[in-house]
Amino acid sequence: MSGSAPFKMRLVHLDLKGAPPKVSYLSEVFPLFHALGANGLLIEYEDMFPYEGRLRLLRAKHAYSPSEVTEILHLARLSKLEVIPLVQTFGHMEVYYLGEGEASRQWLQQGQNNQAKLCLSHMRAVASHVLARHSSTTPLVWDDMLRDIPQDQLKESEVPQLVEPVLWDYGADLDVHSKVLLMEKYRQCGFPRLWAASAFKGATGASQTLPPVEHHLRNHVQWLQVAGSGPVDTLQGIILTGWQRYDHFSVLCELLPVGIPSLATCLQTLIHGGFTEDAKLRVESFLGVSSLEITDAVSEGAGSFPGSDIYTLVMQVSLYLHNSVDTLLERNRYITGWFSPYHRRRKLIHPIMIQHIKPEALSLLSRWSTLVQQLEAALQLAFYPDAIEEWLEENVHPSMQRLQGLLQDLGEAAAHQAPPANPGLDKGRDP
Repeated sequence: MSGSAPFKMRLVHLDLKGAPPKVSYLSEVFPLFHALGANGLLIEYEDMFPYEGRLRLLRAKHAYSPSEVTEILHLARLSKLEVIPLVQTFGHMEVYYLGEGEASRQWLQQGQNNQAKLCLSHMRAVASHVLARHSSTTPLVWDDMLRDIPQDQLKESEVPQLVEPVLWDYGADLDVHSKVLLMEKYRQCGFPRLWAASAFKGATGASQTLPPVEHHLRNHVQWLQVAGSGPVDTLQGIILTGWQRYDHFSVLCELLPVGIPSLATCLQTLIHGGFTEDAKLRVESFLGVSSLEITDAVSEGAGSFPGSDIYTLVMQVSLYLHNSVDTLLERNRYITGWFSPYHRRRKLIHPIMIQHIKPEALSLLSRWSTLVQQLEAALQLAFYPDAIEEWLEENVHPSMQRLQGLLQDLGEAAAHQAPPANPGLDKGRDP
């Protein structure tokens, strides 16, 4: 089937600037990637690379060692996955403020200089530097800075002879016709080969915890239409991006294990030319789920893929933790009526009300504490301590602290109350 697929290369993007997986976990998922239809990896090492010398300060606390990087590359070869390293030389580091530096402003004031020229000169310099040292390497570039540059300026810049653009669009409703026109523009400018980039996670919200599978499926279906609308083999391959942060200062979005059902759906869609019944059955078989639901975060069966326990537990937390605590604190009539924020601040409560509130709060806290312990244990097998701490602090601790705060206020209020002369409530107002 893969021989008839419109994209010869199907690369899975690993964004390591947030929640980088342990090598032991990668050893489990690489064979799955291959089985699902991937034949390459785009590895964005970021601060997980074992930099030495002056660059050593760039290393993350749990950066991979040189031997671990070697092992990752070895594991990729074993699973027949070609590795392309991703180094952001322009991207999020410079591009939003292009031309605002003092030297750039002075340069822009000279002759016919403009921002497009500035951008192209940087691309040309970096690509030339790479090719001078590694002549067999082909630099790829994200295409967003190229899209609006006039055709003649692109053609004259020499950049088309140095790099291959990656046309990226993560939308569920991307404009197929506009993408085909953009491909034609790039071809006329002299770019010999083009690439596409979709998304299987990390593109629908900076704090997203569960990938909306239907969104990502539609994105890939649209890319199939783009590939089928242009000249044959115009697009060399497609990169299925899986961003882990929007940038270094943003929170974590969907963890890699949680994104695997979406990745499986998208890869099999590319292989089969659409999300056919056969594609659906194969995804269910690979993941070990009895029924895949693309319109809902919940699929029947816990699954048996690497990290399926993380997927199941994260799903429980994301869908139910916050809501269950909200329901208790904001809809329980004993709390809203007899232990409101007013009462809690003043440590006021009728002793009988403690019996109505405390057992349910303790039960809820106990259930979630047990599940969170299970999640933490599962996360420890795949991720490093700082990633686990960050994810729990963002997604679990706020709700757990609200529960614990209620119980603490309840205890303090009970301690402040003297036993009433008549502990019974007025019969006519018995809640």
